[in-house]
Amino acid sequence: MEMVASAPARMGLREIGDWAARVERIGFDVIHISETIHDPFTIAAMALSRTTRLTVRTSMALAFPRSPMITAYAAWDLATYSEGRFQLGIASQVRGNIVGRFSSPWSEPVSRLRDYIESLRAIFHSFQTGETLSHAGKFYRFDRLQPYFNPGPIDHSIPQIWMGGVNKKMCVLAGELSDGFVCHPTNSHPLILMTRTLPSIAEGARGSLRGTPGPAVVANPQPMMTATRDALDALREPRRSELAFLYSTPAYRRQLEYFGFGEVGEALSDMARRSEWGDLAKHLTDEVMNRVVPQGTYEEMPAVLTEWYSGLCTGLSLPVPADADDDDHLSELVERCKVIPTSSEPVPF
Repeated sequence: MEMVASAPARMGLREIGDWAARVERIGFDVIHISETIHDPFTIAAMALSRTTRLTVRTSMALAFPRSPMITAYAAWDLATYSEGRFQLGIASQVRGNIVGRFSSPWSEPVSRLRDYIESLRAIFHSFQTGETLSHAGKFYRFDRLQPYFNPGPIDHSIPQIWMGGVNKKMCVLAGELSDGFVCHPTNSHPLILMTRTLPSIAEGARGSLRGTPGPAVVANPQPMMTATRDALDALREPRRSELAFLYSTPAYRRQLEYFGFGEVGEALSDMARRSEWGDLAKHLTDEVMNRVVPQGTYEEMPAVLTEWYSGLCTGLSLPVPADADDDDHLSELVERCKVIPTSSEPVPF
């Protein structure tokens, strides 16, 4: 099982290097860099600069506010600099953020992201081979790349393209076009994986030229785990607030509906529409938390994660505490989780 550590969203340029080096010492295989308040490619560069073994993957960079060419240059630079340790994760985000926060076009997100990925592959091909750039899609057209603007081939692997998503059509697209798929925290429960996410990814893989079993799949359950039971209890309230915010987004609350907590999701969405952010956590009861979040001490968590994810995915994303006091325990947990049986070996695109 590939073990993934997600960089804290608010971690900036001064902190990410030391954090990445620490994560590498602990034994993780991959670092995920999100896009929230920082440019993910800049943060990824700093993480790569302080590591020698880890893969660094954006999870997820937002596609639509950027031209595919801009994204391709950033990914190519980082793959070259890191000698192949960079992977490009891209996603659509929800309409409200793309339109309201980035003032970018939003329409037909699945079709647009398909065209975006096909554009990236065409650009990467031209970078690597020097052949004429030619892509004409519904949303993007690329037919000009003079030698002066072509960075040329790299000696290491071309950046893999990963996707993230929640709903069926995005999962089908990932199965068809992506090298890997990172589950959102709200579709990472094993029952959701088995009944919705993985069948949709498999459907896309069957409809593509790649055949089955399709892309790698990283589950992102955001488990609650600490060294002691007392510390675990203290972690519950911050995690409750984080999850309540996520589930307030209508597109993300289907996991709640699956488990019979649809009214909780509706209440959270109503409060979000009224900007009542401070009171969201009140609606996410312990019953809900215990149903959707794996939890336990570092000693217990490998068994918990084995029960939840054995044979279902190729990677697991786990949180890393801010302090390093329990890094020895965390390192042991990571090594024990690496032997969790994975799903079938993914087929590269």
